[in-house]
Amino acid sequence: MATYKDSGVNIEEGYKSVKLMKEYSSSTFIPGVLNGLGSFAGMFELGKYKNPVLVSGTDGVGTKLKVAFHAKKYDTVGIDCVAMCVNDILCHGAKPIFFLDYLACGKLESEVAADLVKGVSDGCKQSGCALIGGETAEMPGFYKDGEYDMAGFAVGVIDKEDIIDGSSIQDGDKLIGIASSGVHSNGYSLVRKLITDLDADFNGKTFAEELLTPTKIYVKPVLELLRNFHIKGMAHITGGGFFENIPRMFKGDFTSVIDKNSYPVPEIFKHMISLGVPEIEMYNTYNMGIGFVLCVAPQDVGRILNKLSELGEKAYLIGAVERGEKKVCLK
Repeated sequence: MATYKDSGVNIEEGYKSVKLMKEYSSSTFIPGVLNGLGSFAGMFELGKYKNPVLVSGTDGVGTKLKVAFHAKKYDTVGIDCVAMCVNDILCHGAKPIFFLDYLACGKLESEVAADLVKGVSDGCKQSGCALIGGETAEMPGFYKDGEYDMAGFAVGVIDKEDIIDGSSIQDGDKLIGIASSGVHSNGYSLVRKLITDLDADFNGKTFAEELLTPTKIYVKPVLELLRNFHIKGMAHITGGGFFENIPRMFKGDFTSVIDKNSYPVPEIFKHMISLGVPEIEMYNTYNMGIGFVLCVAPQDVGRILNKLSELGEKAYLIGAVERGEKKVCLK
């Protein structure tokens, strides 16, 4: 007699992982959550909005997971998964309200799965949203044992009249960059090709430790700015680096002129350049130390920079907007 377990799927291990995950997900619940893990679908009550618009985003962690497998450290990549989604929906001014995750593997180890979801719950708490559901798929023969894939889906809400769409941006506006926490979660296929010894020393820690630094979540400081200032446009610097992402905040045709010397470039990026990656390629792939960009009126720059400093953020005036072709110029 054949059983599901004989095919490589351990239902009991799945039950155990769900039990462990529930503890983490419940710690993220915020007002509006109507049910917890275990239901067929998560429910969230929007509350009082005049004309609510739901803003959604989905993303994964990519091959950064390979670094986590190597280091056997699984509790930070979940933060990356949340960050990649919530930072995107934040670009339109939306407040993230809930998150769902998807975890797939060849052979489920409940403790590893729970560690991954612990990271997701940490990311949700950092962004003020609730983890209200997800899926764990055990797929023997499809994934190697000991390897996992992770993706997520976030939903935010904003009143329609408050949506930030770049329509008020004009010639002469300024660009403020908020510092990243490192490489974040893009370009790891190139990183792993360049840095083959993840256990080697890098500034007092291993490369693996450096590369597993979680993606910074910008939700709380940026929402605080939105309560106090008129932010005209925002960009999350992910895959495609400066060149692809900064122009995405513009409705009209504008050129972003970026001063490369206006902020410090993290050592990990300088190291990659020393290994042979052209600087222009780096700005076309990585955040280069700036994870989030704001477009603001010139007269607001000083106050916004002061507010970000008060909030514990490192931020810099990195450039300006000029009427012209929709592109980025580095100087």
